[in-house]
Amino acid sequence: MALAEFELIRQYFATPALTFSRPGVVLGPGDDCALLQVPDGHVLAMSIDTLNDGVHFPSDADAEALAQRSLRVNLSDLAAMAAEPLGFTLALSLPKVSESWLQGFSQGLAACASQYQCSLLGGDTTRGPLAITIQVHGTVPIGAALRRSGARPGDAIYVTGTLGDAALALPYLTHKPGHDVANLSADEWAFLQAAFYQPEPRTQAGMALRGLASAAIDISDGLASDLNHILQASAAESGALGAIIESSQLPVSDLAAKLLTDQGRLSVLLGGGDDYELCVTVPPQCEAQAQAAISALGLRFTRVGEVVSASGIMVREAGGAPRPLQLSGYRHFGDEGDE
Repeated sequence: MALAEFELIRQYFATPALTFSRPGVVLGPGDDCALLQVPDGHVLAMSIDTLNDGVHFPSDADAEALAQRSLRVNLSDLAAMAAEPLGFTLALSLPKVSESWLQGFSQGLAACASQYQCSLLGGDTTRGPLAITIQVHGTVPIGAALRRSGARPGDAIYVTGTLGDAALALPYLTHKPGHDVANLSADEWAFLQAAFYQPEPRTQAGMALRGLASAAIDISDGLASDLNHILQASAAESGALGAIIESSQLPVSDLAAKLLTDQGRLSVLLGGGDDYELCVTVPPQCEAQAQAAISALGLRFTRVGEVVSASGIMVREAGGAPRPLQLSGYRHFGDEGDE
């Protein structure tokens, strides 16, 4: 007999592993609303994302891995704003009740919630095509949030971690011709799966860059596309802005260096998306302090370019002159003519 909605919630989501106590959470699941107490001198940061079956993840995705991805990509938005995670709500649409699937999903969600100290506050379940909507809540001191609109000419452009791993994973995960998992070692396949399903939300890095970075964004649709969001938002205050990206400085993992071809390198590293690393701009006088702050976290932090007083993004190959970048990132409605 299929579980009723409230029994499903009680058994798989209203558990101590997911609804643990957090400072600022006055009341979690069980009533019509959760109650949050924002600390004095702080503001509440919120973000929401929906992941749809066959659009944002393969239909045969493992439930535990999928839960990890679903929460992590939302936590990445908090990281980009330098906010500390507090809690999240979950809306889950299921085509059918599978207790084994729910067990795995609940376990993956709990593992991520515990790691980033972000407890489940409540939510909803309903019948329908598989879709996962998560809204994250975090706190940040008043005036300390990183935004997209602070970049200025002369600021350095940095990224955390490496680029392109999740984009390289996707054709293997979706069984594209020419991408046979048998051609990878077990460690390589595990690395690519983790890059896609377990991206590291850089929450500690975001908080460490408070007062040092002039603008920030998380890289979800590709570095070129997301950097352009910073340039457009910042141009409203400082006039037309562009960027020069140093192709040779783009950080890659050892496996990406092995798999990438020269022909497709920029497309993957600048347009692949799903990295969930931070792209930040840093004024020259703050560079040394920002580098030290991220180094203290043991995290790779690479200067990949500079903001300039010109429109558009240029890319410079080693020893060459900058040229316009003919590349865009992922667009949700691009096939329908959305510009």
